[in-house]
Amino acid sequence: MSKMERRMSWTEERVELLKKLWTDGLSASQIASELGNVTRNAVIGKVHRLGLSGRAKAVRPTAPRPQKARRPSVPRPQAAVPQPAMAARMVGNTALKAETFAYAEPQPEAEVRPFRAPATVEEFPVPSERRATILDLNEHTCKWPIGDPTSSDFHFCGCRSKAGSPYCERHAAQAYQPVTDRRRKAH
Repeated sequence: MSKMERRMSWTEERVELLKKLWTDGLSASQIASELGNVTRNAVIGKVHRLGLSGRAKAVRPTAPRPQKARRPSVPRPQAAVPQPAMAARMVGNTALKAETFAYAEPQPEAEVRPFRAPATVEEFPVPSERRATILDLNEHTCKWPIGDPTSSDFHFCGCRSKAGSPYCERHAAQAYQPVTDRRRKAH
């Protein structure tokens, strides 16, 4: 028994009235208001539990719906070319409502700096006994790649890494630069 059924008991008379109203084509909302003290969802749940189907066409009000008066279509005048300081904006369902706004004053052109390639990163030589292959790496070794991965002399730094970082102190400083420093170096 559902929570709704515990609050409101479906007596045999109410179930029979529900069945009759359902077959007459009333909506769940209409049936709920007819029965009283029951929600639309409770009616829908009971209909499904009873396995009711095959409804008659829904009852429509006999009075025809009033139709909205249509405005005669009037050709719209061509929009004027916007003035430099003001313009009309036409958007969506507010297309007939003119909204004016001011254009921003032109700003002086920003100084254009020539592109400079970032400074090449100076590689610190790693002693050959410290160099690590992919198989030598663990949580305590620096994982900074050195060289071309397709060449035979490719290796990783292999020095002791900082706590909580995959890189040693020297390579962590290279990898984690503040944004302002990176921008400064690029210009």
